[in-house]
Amino acid sequence: MKITSLDGKTPDIAEENIQKLRQIFPDVFTEDKVDFEKLQQVLGDYVEDGKERYNFTWNGKGRALRLSQTPSLGTLRPCKEESKDWETTQNLYIEGDNLEVLKLLQKSYHSKVKMIYCDPPYNTGKDFVYKDDFHDSLENYKKITGQVDSEGNRVSTNTEASGRYHTDWLNMMYPRLRLARNLLTDDGVIFISIDDNEVDNLKKICNEVFGEDNFIAQFVWIKKKKGSHLSKTTRSMTEYILCYSKFIESIELYGEDAYSDKQQPLAKRTNSVKQLTFPKNVVKTTLSDGVYEADKYGEGTSALIFKKDIIVSNGMVNSEIVVDGPFVWTQTKLDEELMNGTIANLSSKFGFNVLRSDQSEKIKRPSTLIDSKINVGTNEDAYKEAIELFGQEGIMSYPKPLSLIKFLINTITYFDKDAIVLDFFSGSSTTAHAVMQLNAEDGGNRKFIMVQLPEPTEEKDEAYKAGYMNICEIGKERIRRAGEKIKEENKDKENIENLDIGFKVLKLDTSNIRKWQPDYDNLEQSLLDYVDNYMEGRTELDVVYEIMLKYGLDLTYPVNEFTLAQKKVYSIGFGMLMICLDDEITTEVARGILAKAKELSPESTRVVFKDNGFKTDSNKTNIKEILKAGGIEEFITI
Repeated sequence: MKITSLDGKTPDIAEENIQKLRQIFPDVFTEDKVDFEKLQQVLGDYVEDGKERYNFTWNGKGRALRLSQTPSLGTLRPCKEESKDWETTQNLYIEGDNLEVLKLLQKSYHSKVKMIYCDPPYNTGKDFVYKDDFHDSLENYKKITGQVDSEGNRVSTNTEASGRYHTDWLNMMYPRLRLARNLLTDDGVIFISIDDNEVDNLKKICNEVFGEDNFIAQFVWIKKKKGSHLSKTTRSMTEYILCYSKFIESIELYGEDAYSDKQQPLAKRTNSVKQLTFPKNVVKTTLSDGVYEADKYGEGTSALIFKKDIIVSNGMVNSEIVVDGPFVWTQTKLDEELMNGTIANLSSKFGFNVLRSDQSEKIKRPSTLIDSKINVGTNEDAYKEAIELFGQEGIMSYPKPLSLIKFLINTITYFDKDAIVLDFFSGSSTTAHAVMQLNAEDGGNRKFIMVQLPEPTEEKDEAYKAGYMNICEIGKERIRRAGEKIKEENKDKENIENLDIGFKVLKLDTSNIRKWQPDYDNLEQSLLDYVDNYMEGRTELDVVYEIMLKYGLDLTYPVNEFTLAQKKVYSIGFGMLMICLDDEITTEVARGILAKAKELSPESTRVVFKDNGFKTDSNKTNIKEILKAGGIEEFITI
């Protein structure tokens, strides 16, 4: 018996009718709204279709596009105290809304990232959804990280009842993917984890952003060893990983090495019949010594017809072989392979196999089915890994297994072990862990960039109880623990001490420049015009990193401090950029900079001073001329 509680409300007749209509015509509904033109069509009424074309759109798509094109007014502030191996590491951990961070990385990392992996929030109606604000995304970011809006209402869920279930998710992903593509190298790829709820929509927006021709594969990952028994329909055992390239003609993916001792059949029944001739004394065989008459051997379409008698002695065919069959190779290919050292074998069942001369150099491409057969684990394995690392349950929520991310990274970085790997929904930093682990295993020097919104943990969560106030704190701690664990487990390996297990922490914030009025056609100059007007509480190092960001310098470049003529000078990238923000700059400072540049020997040097750091205009002119005479042409004042 079904029991219904009374709530004192009258029936919603309109809603009941809508639900009945949905049962009869589900195809006329788009995000809980009735498409009345579509309803007319399915009822048999003619609707003008002259303007119809294939199109994928949703409410807010144009705004989402503009959002990806709007420059960020923020910056990334260095945080040494939360970093590890600050002075030497090539890795980055960036806290902040990934939309803003991706914008800020556009200049420094344009076309430099070999692989992007992201595991965005799955659209289940319960997961956190980024709420982007077109007008002031930085203020919006601060609001989001507090998990409440200006009136104290929670903003962290995306319910189906909102009628914007898919729209909200698409508007979140679309601008981020557009920005992410710019960061990929020409031979780079992106892997995106997704489940059934949005896999179709994700593929459509990826086709638009990356191009349908650049689709590589939809990998299927076996995520569970045992499915849930709660469903009345199916047991969900799989998730998907979409893979797209920037330019597919530049891509080569690695799966595993081909077996160096594995022979390949030379005939396949589906091929057309060809005649091949093997010279005498080149074909090895397991046939017993003797003479075998010319005849048909084998059955059906796989049969081979030997045109001459076969003479066998001491495991070798001493006679010329002329044979018809469904061969894979032509005579020209066979002759070329035999000349290069390929070994041909004739089995006791009269089948030909070849062991190619370059077999040891060959590789297998990755399988689109990712499971335990290729040593990739499941969610259960990820759960165990988290407990092993943190010593308790519940610290990480739904991490991916380390073996899965290692597998994906290796497919594209096997041939480029110095690659940069970016994860802009980095969560508990499985990707950083995988990069370090893979480097330890194969001696690589891959670098990672992790980007994560510092979403607060909830008081009821085990992570909160353990002292982790937000997801970023979990991610950073995982990298620290995983790095030390990897070094300990590999302590006997050569050069393991050189393994980079550090990371620089940078945090998204508003610009260090007070009242910056940007000229979008010349962001660099508009920044430099206002850089002296610091926000309260900002340091010189904050300003230095903002200048690096606007100039497009790698954020892992070393930043060294020198005292020259009693003034502090920052040297970035071993002299590529030198910054002095002190007052009362003298000609001695300029000569000191020239001497330091000569010592460091960069290809070229830029020098930045405060505009009001000079006593007089003539003093400024003299310093400029001294630098120019010493070979430094780019003299900038701020």
